[in-house]
Amino acid sequence: MFETSRIPGRRATAAIALSVALAACQPAGERADSATATRTAATPIALDDAKQRASYMVGLDLAKNVAPIREEVDLDTVERAMRASLAGEAPLLDDAALATVRQQFSEQLRVKREATHQALAAKNLKDGEQFLAANATRPGIEATASGLQYEVITEGRGPKPGASDTVRVHYVGTLLDGTKFDSTYDRDHDVSLALNSVMPGWSEAVTLMPVGSRYRFWIPPALAYGERGAPSEIGPNATLVFEVELLEVAGGATP
Repeated sequence: MFETSRIPGRRATAAIALSVALAACQPAGERADSATATRTAATPIALDDAKQRASYMVGLDLAKNVAPIREEVDLDTVERAMRASLAGEAPLLDDAALATVRQQFSEQLRVKREATHQALAAKNLKDGEQFLAANATRPGIEATASGLQYEVITEGRGPKPGASDTVRVHYVGTLLDGTKFDSTYDRDHDVSLALNSVMPGWSEAVTLMPVGSRYRFWIPPALAYGERGAPSEIGPNATLVFEVELLEVAGGATP
């Protein structure tokens, strides 16, 4: 949850190579029969024996690989190219042409992905700024110089941790729309975290809390994952909401 880098998906990379390689093998002169395709799609899939079940599994795996680029390819061409290649027909493009197509397609996907990312980053940043400006006017909401906002739900009486301490906590993390992306309560056990190894906003937030407290925090993107975002539901420039229960500072006693 506190990982701070986004690793490009291997599945999407595999899908690019798979779909381009298949599309390049389309046999000449063949035309898709939409009526036949419709009838085929409406026919129930038989899973009566091991071969059919294995074939169904392979089909689902191929669909998962192609899903990230579904809107960028023609599935009829993909299917026809696969059948032609498996039948041993010569590809319509040689290795050099395939390499060019693959490079161009990869660049096309990169440009589109970057444009989508930048548009979402701009939207999330604007939405977060508007929310924090309104939230700051609510009774009981405090703000720090960094832009972190917090609300005291329960005030504890124990010591406050330092920025390099390890703490034992329960927490729930959500987006502004309420989407939950992490929860120790759902996993039914608390966690110990070193405050010098988590996002800056989370570290600052917990050092405000006496042991035994429960606070709610709003962390702006500059103090969270920033424009990179993070895996799963956390998009670029997302403002994050955490409800944290501080149970213990390592080496200290609970109140």
